Amino acid sequence: MIVQTESPAMIGQEKWPHRVSDNVWYLQTGIVNVCFVGSSEPPADRGWCLIDAGLKYYSRTIIDAAERLFGARNRPFAIILTHGHFDHVGCAAELADYWDAPILAHPLELPYLIGKSPYPPPDPTVGGGLMSSLSWLYPRGPVDFGDRVQRLPGDGSVPGLPEWRWVHTPGHTAGHISLFRDRDQTLIAGDAFITVKQESLLAVLAQSPEIHGPPTYFTPDWTLARKSVEKLADLDPSIAITGHGVPLAGETLRSGLDTLIHNFNSCAVPHYGRYSTNPAITDFRGLVSIPPDVTHPVRNFLTGALVGLLIATSAGLWARQARDT
Repeated sequence: MIVQTESPAMIGQEKWPHRVSDNVWYLQTGIVNVCFVGSSEPPADRGWCLIDAGLKYYSRTIIDAAERLFGARNRPFAIILTHGHFDHVGCAAELADYWDAPILAHPLELPYLIGKSPYPPPDPTVGGGLMSSLSWLYPRGPVDFGDRVQRLPGDGSVPGLPEWRWVHTPGHTAGHISLFRDRDQTLIAGDAFITVKQESLLAVLAQSPEIHGPPTYFTPDWTLARKSVEKLADLDPSIAITGHGVPLAGETLRSGLDTLIHNFNSCAVPHYGRYSTNPAITDFRGLVSIPPDVTHPVRNFLTGALVGLLIATSAGLWARQARDT
C-alpha cells in the first residue's frame, strides 16, 4: 500500500511536508524528496535534522516547511546526506549557512563534497527515457562545502537521533547511506532503491508507485547496488521513504522488494551500457577509473546538429563576406 499522509497543502507549487511515521515527514522538491526527522516538542532547537537537501533553488521551500513543523527559530542539529548527487545537495550549502548546521556524510562520499573529485560520468544510453537521455547534461560535481562537512560516526550511530542508525548502501554512489529506525522499522532509503521509474519523464510527472532499482543513468556499480537492496530488504522495513517517488509500506513494500531482488539482473541492471558489466572504481580519494564510454544516439545527434549548425553559420558568413568584397 501507499502510505497515507496528511492532506496536501501548497508551498508555492510544492506540497507541505507529509507525515509518514512518528516524527518523520517528507517533502517533494521537484523530482526529489527530502525528509525531516525529529521532535517538534520544546525545546525543538537542534532537536531535528534534515535528510538530503533537494534541488537547487528550493531553499525557501525547505525552510518554510521546517518552520511549519518545528517553529521559526528552531534549527536542525545537522543536514545528513544519503549521497551527494546534484539533486540531493542542491540547497545544502545555503541551508547549512542559514541554520549554522554541519553537513554529515559517509567518509567515501567526502571527496565529492569537498571539491576533490567528480562522480563517475552518467550513462545516457540506459533506461530508455528522457531523464536518462539528458543525463549527460546533469552536474556531477564536485561541490565544495568546506569545513561544514563532517564524517558520520563509524559505528553506524546518528548524532542527535539515538533511535536511528545509518546503513552503508553503496552502488548508486560509493558512500551512499540509508537510515533505519528499529522501533517501527522506518526506512529512509535515499536512492538505494526508489518507487518511481526515474528514467522516464512521464513516470516522474505521474508519480505512479512501483519499486525500482537505483536510477540507472547515475549508478556505476551494479554488483554493490544489488547487495545494498538485499541488505535493506533483510531489515524487513514496514515503511520506506525513497529519494524519488512516494513512500510505500506493508506488504506492497515487502513484496516489491522481494520481486526486485529476484529479478534484479533482468529488471534493474542495464543489458547494455558503460557500467552494465564493469563498475567505476572509486576509493577514499574519489574517482579512480571508469570503463570506456559507449555510443549514445541522442547525444551524437545533438552534437552532430550543433556541428552542422556551426558549419552552416560559418559558411553563410563566409559567403556574405565574399559578396561584400
